Amino acid sequence: MNQSLSKDLALLLLRLSGLGLALAHGYGKVLALSGGQGDRFVEGVASLGFPLPGLFAWAAALAEFLGGLCVALGLGTRVAAAFAGFAMFVAAFVRHHAFQHLLVAVGVMRASEETVRSWGNPELALLYLLAFATLVLTGGGRFSLDRVLPGRRR
Repeated sequence: MNQSLSKDLALLLLRLSGLGLALAHGYGKVLALSGGQGDRFVEGVASLGFPLPGLFAWAAALAEFLGGLCVALGLGTRVAAAFAGFAMFVAAFVRHHAFQHLLVAVGVMRASEETVRSWGNPELALLYLLAFATLVLTGGGRFSLDRVLPGRRR
């Protein structure tokens, strides 16, 4: 297999992470918000200090769901990955305290077990963030809708 084909297949596999984000995380949030049952999510966004938490909850849910779907399809890959990546940055570093987790792990900072547990686990958000940051830099590759739709850069 030549190097170009390998790279494009690797980008396709990486883009499929968007499907995981869209279906496992974004879809449920969009359903809850559209059904008027997203109060817990909106409260969580408010607790992070965001103004207009309802608006930001919708922005996050759509970044995860639509952004993830567009990444998986390779449609507007760089832009979709940027939106989804930003949502994952907020999830990892603001909601799940990834930096504080690191400081506790290396012994620079102290926190009780209860506090660390309350932060949750940032690992999945960090993995999504890395995947989407890579796609912002590389684009979707040859096997993306970006490459086959008329009027798109080849």
